[in-house]
Amino acid sequence: MKTTRSISALFLIAALYDGGLGAAFLLAPALVYRLGDVTPPNHWAYVQFPAALLLIFALMFVAIARDPIKNRGMIIYGFLLKLSYCGIVFWYWFSAGIPDLWKPFAAIDLVMGALFGWSYWVLGAWSETGSPGP
Repeated sequence: MKTTRSISALFLIAALYDGGLGAAFLLAPALVYRLGDVTPPNHWAYVQFPAALLLIFALMFVAIARDPIKNRGMIIYGFLLKLSYCGIVFWYWFSAGIPDLWKPFAAIDLVMGALFGWSYWVLGAWSETGSPGP
């Protein structure tokens, strides 16, 4: 039971994190780019559509937080979100360079992605054995 509470807390934090980022980039993208000292794209839709997707993922994370066992199958999509972002940012960071604005998000997403993977694994072991943990 303590494990599911920890997993619920993780996904609530993920919902707040991704939801906050999504809201910031959707509602005030110019401010975020200015504060990050990054040249914006030629149209804000390139920023606002991914921001809206982050809000959708945040809603999914809330659903997972509410019932991690029932919604275990959704965790893989959150894991793939984190893997996708980290893969792109780390690739450019180490190959061609990338503005500093994106680096802390990649580090945070790397940790979250690992925790999502752990959560998926632990919940799977729980459903197979009827007890928490692998």
